[in-house]
Amino acid sequence: MSKNKNALLGAAFLMATSAVGPGFLTQTTVFTEKLATSFGFIILLSILIDLAVQFNIWQIITVSGKRAQDLANDLFPGLGYLLAFLIVAGGLAFNIGNVAGAGLGIEAMTGVSVQTGAILSAAIAIGIFLFKEAGKAMDTFAKVLGFVMIALILYVAFTSHPPLGNALEHTFFPEKFDAIATLTLVGGTVGGYISFAGAHRLLDSGVRGESALKEVNRGASTGILITALIRYLLFLATLGIILAGASINPENPAASVFENAAGTFGKQLFGLMIWAAAITSVVGAAYTSISFLRSFHPLVERYQSYITIVFILISTIVFLLVGRPVKVLVFVGTLNGFVLPVALGILLVASRKQRLMGSYKHSVLLQVAGWVVVLILLAMGFNVF
Repeated sequence: MSKNKNALLGAAFLMATSAVGPGFLTQTTVFTEKLATSFGFIILLSILIDLAVQFNIWQIITVSGKRAQDLANDLFPGLGYLLAFLIVAGGLAFNIGNVAGAGLGIEAMTGVSVQTGAILSAAIAIGIFLFKEAGKAMDTFAKVLGFVMIALILYVAFTSHPPLGNALEHTFFPEKFDAIATLTLVGGTVGGYISFAGAHRLLDSGVRGESALKEVNRGASTGILITALIRYLLFLATLGIILAGASINPENPAASVFENAAGTFGKQLFGLMIWAAAITSVVGAAYTSISFLRSFHPLVERYQSYITIVFILISTIVFLLVGRPVKVLVFVGTLNGFVLPVALGILLVASRKQRLMGSYKHSVLLQVAGWVVVLILLAMGFNVF
């Protein structure tokens, strides 16, 4: 039981810290500046969507005992390869931004160049996958830095004195709404590889089968709530700063929040925060992306740690050659919003097939919630374009 609890907490933090990357910090700051207190409603909506997505994905994958790409291929030959391509391509593009974010964090803390910081961070991430028990090392890394992020954001939110009453009121009764903000937010929290980070980690930890459902549900909700807590606290911190009349630097909006809240010391805090957010996302994106290739060839399964290291190296080299891919990061965030309904739809169809799921009957309520999310995201996605 203790092993399962550790695996569930590790999976929850892996999913949550994968979702809290440099793009996460920037998106939350930018949309809070645009929507003010009404952004709380977008966060609430994204949490409800996230819960429907994660409960479906975690349950279907762990009960079947198969990774998402294998379920997709068993449902319709070749479909798993398409899904894997979408996830890995999105994961690689996001990881370039994650490596850049880690470099920015070290620059803010120490003053060394972003490029040097990116190389140092990549070396740390690679070191995790050189451990014999890489999975356990990754779980511990995600948990420790997850708590660090929560503590840092809590401090900044406290010092910025946000209007809690108005924020809570408009979280439930917004004054304005933005479909692009919602799609981007959902794409950034459970889009693409992030949706599968925790579920695939559970399979690797041996948590599977219908008997584990209660624990699986607890792990899924824990991961979403950790993400929601960090995002809501960051929203409150940003709100307090903006309403106090402080200027937000469009080149680095999240850094402005920390510096306005805590002066020069705030820059150091921002550096630590964005580094923790970025380095855990580097690890989560690399691990999950490669998990989508493992079942396609025995060599990938045997050398998964080394292939994961190559994935991190490619992300780092592309960043060093091209620079910070802000436009790519924004585009892939929206793209992930499209990948999510496709991936979720595939799993929802698979959950109805007895040849894939055995005697297990997937919750009708979750299926309905899942299809509603698929339709909402597709509608919002086409609306955006």
